Amino acid sequence: MVRTPLTPWERERGERLGALLRAARGERSMVDVAAGAGLSAETLRKIETGRAPTPAFFTVAALAGTLGLSLDEVAALATPPEAEPEAVADAVA
Repeated sequence: MVRTPLTPWERERGERLGALLRAARGERSMVDVAAGAGLSAETLRKIETGRAPTPAFFTVAALAGTLGLSLDEVAALATPPEAEPEAVADAVA
């Protein structure tokens, strides 16, 4: 299977997601957070560093739940900057 290359926005979104997760993790260990979300520490490391910029929805949802983030906060990162605020509200609703 050939995967299409990521766009610059997709790479940036992955980096922003990683930064959000790192900030929310704070002083907690990567191993503890990954285990709480049902992931390997290596998977979490790849997401946090942007090496896995497009994780599956259920992976993101599990991490958000473990870290106490709302999916609304995470979804705001997934919306291209040129999108209208109403489009963001519709996508989240």
